Amino acid sequence: MAKRSVLGLYIEEDSAADALDHLRDAGFEDHEYEILTGTPYPEGTFGEAEPQHHLYRWPIFGALTGFTISLFYTSITQAAYPLLTGGKPVLAIPAMLVILYELTMLGAVIFTIIGIIFESRLPRFFMGAYSEKITEGYIGVTVTTDEDRTDKAEEALKKAGIDGEIIRGWE
Repeated sequence: MAKRSVLGLYIEEDSAADALDHLRDAGFEDHEYEILTGTPYPEGTFGEAEPQHHLYRWPIFGALTGFTISLFYTSITQAAYPLLTGGKPVLAIPAMLVILYELTMLGAVIFTIIGIIFESRLPRFFMGAYSEKITEGYIGVTVTTDEDRTDKAEEALKKAGIDGEIIRGWE
């Protein structure tokens, strides 16, 4: 079934928060609506659920991956080309430490960048309904839901007292 977006524009923060309350009362889930604003408000200002960020997992996984690959690479290289020098061990740990450190950091950095892309939900090819008035100070409440529920979403947005307009868009 096709998705539709409905955007309600509000001037006051309280009106936007009331719109979210009316959407919850109408049976919409947290993932179906979103606040759009050009002003930086703290998370949770409008009563929306605070997002769970898991970015910290990406660098840890990347560091472990980089360390494992570098340990495997240096061990296999030294075992494949053994240099026996005066009874010293074939695997020279001090010589391996530089490569272990560098590839551990490289893995952490690369996986952090990948994690930022995934946690930011990029790329987002379609934004749904949007209005230029959001950059002028309006607060937008966007509801993206099934096509047959857009009238219900529009009614819930109107209950909060639309200061601007209702805009519809395709998903």
